[in-house]
Amino acid sequence: MLVSGGVLVTAGVRLTKVVDALADRLGIGEALAGAVLLGAATSLPGLVTTVVGAASGDAGFAVSNAVGGIAAQTTFLAIADLSYRRTNLEHAAASVPNMVQALVLTSLIGVVLAATGSPDVTVLGIHPATVLLVGLYLYGLAQARRARQAPMWQPEQTDDTVVDEPDEDGLGVSNRRLIAEFGFLAIVVGGTGWVVATAGLSIAADTGLSGSLVGALFTSVITSLPELVTVVTAVRIGALTLAVSDIIGGNTFDVLFVAVADVTLREGSVYHLADTRAVFLMALTVVMTAVLAAGMLEREERHIGFDGIGILALYALGVASLITLG
Repeated sequence: MLVSGGVLVTAGVRLTKVVDALADRLGIGEALAGAVLLGAATSLPGLVTTVVGAASGDAGFAVSNAVGGIAAQTTFLAIADLSYRRTNLEHAAASVPNMVQALVLTSLIGVVLAATGSPDVTVLGIHPATVLLVGLYLYGLAQARRARQAPMWQPEQTDDTVVDEPDEDGLGVSNRRLIAEFGFLAIVVGGTGWVVATAGLSIAADTGLSGSLVGALFTSVITSLPELVTVVTAVRIGALTLAVSDIIGGNTFDVLFVAVADVTLREGSVYHLADTRAVFLMALTVVMTAVLAAGMLEREERHIGFDGIGILALYALGVASLITLG
């Protein structure tokens, strides 16, 4: 599992630079590139881990790994905020598409929460909420793209705002080479998910810990390491909008893991087999995302604002609560 973590860290640095270049070359902007390309690619280990857990019949592990990754990755953004010395990261990376993605993320988690308390009805073994999650995710991407192309409002530009502008230098290679390298790195990153999932399920079996706890605190953090690496790398190269959108967009994509788990799990609806820890994690991620969105709206100028402090405190309290749940 530790070796897989090292692979994720190494691949994540290069992946960030490739996606930053693709955002400029393809003209899609850092916000959309971070949400779709970087966010999805770095989420692949978590997706594979969730699928393996669901295929093994451990719904608690599958859901907790997916949602636990969202909580961990949001915390990584607060850590990246600490590494950006100039001003508050959410202030500098103000972006309408990122705000849209935050609202979509909250809506998606709300659907999952509602499904856990809904009638246990399935069609061909799939809960209706699964179809709704996919549709809402695609609608959210369309809204984010529309918000970038024709925004109805704009964040106020300040001296500390870093505008998403194409880098003329880029990486000095062709688009075909960049796309091929992106695909290769995505495969490498995704392949580690199987190793992490197998190790995580073994830990649960050998130690007697619940799969839900292992998924929430161990595998979700390890499979989320690419996000930590990519967000810090993006901040270091000045791609601040990419950094924020990687986390928010990746989190939005991660909610779809629950939909995939519902399709994979054959014992019934994953929403109704999820345990108390999984439901607690969902509620925690809603609050953490709301604090992040509030930070993007407030746009404090001090180094780390109330949002960063709040996210770190919420995650710490969440971990303590998960352990207390036994």
